[in-house]
Amino acid sequence: MAGNTGSPGQSVAARALAVLGAFDREHRALTLTEIAERARLPMPTTHRLVRELETWGALTRRPDNRFVVGRRMWDLGLLAPIQSGIREIAAPFLQDLYAATLATVHLAVRDEAQVLYLDRLSGRASVPVVSRVGSRLPLHCTGVGKVLLAHAPDDIRRTAMEDLTPMTRHTIVAAGVLDRQLRQIRQQGYATTVEEMTLGACSVAVPVRRGDTVVAALGVVVPTLGRNRPTLVAAAQVAARGVGRMLPETSP
Repeated sequence: MAGNTGSPGQSVAARALAVLGAFDREHRALTLTEIAERARLPMPTTHRLVRELETWGALTRRPDNRFVVGRRMWDLGLLAPIQSGIREIAAPFLQDLYAATLATVHLAVRDEAQVLYLDRLSGRASVPVVSRVGSRLPLHCTGVGKVLLAHAPDDIRRTAMEDLTPMTRHTIVAAGVLDRQLRQIRQQGYATTVEEMTLGACSVAVPVRRGDTVVAALGVVVPTLGRNRPTLVAAAQVAARGVGRMLPETSP
């Protein structure tokens, strides 16, 4: 169960954080009772905190009286240096990549053993894309995720290999096969997927480097790769090099 114990000595801030901590990937919309249970707080306390958080914009009440995380939390999260810095620097290069490909383009970073999408421009082709700005997806079955996984520390790769959940019938779920693919990605400098996350969607992704360190990935999502693969890879690499040149030498 999420949250804290709601002990008498707990600060107001700790209780408010417990309310927000009640939400996670599997619990995106909660009733007031569910929030109280998951945060381990009395109902009157939960009611007061939820009301204040709703007024501030951290929570939003839906018509079905369930609460979801509010937009203001996302706005606040964008102020985190690694996200805001890369996102702002990459924006014109994402526009250039979109103009060159007319495809859906992504900017993403690794968040532990998941890929976090920082920005997205939707392409003209009708392609089923499940990613959203601010969403997290598995590393092993997305183009940007594979790039980030290929350059991740060993412990992250081991963690990812332990949970190769099949998202479609094309998802690679054999650790040995994926490990060989990650080695190839490091050698060739790009990753591809073919309907591994969503049927009808393929992708090409490349690393964004600060010096020798991979700090992000750029991806292009298209209905099919075919003969367009070299063109997509080249366009993505040009954009990624542009972003990398603009990044400060040290983390902001």
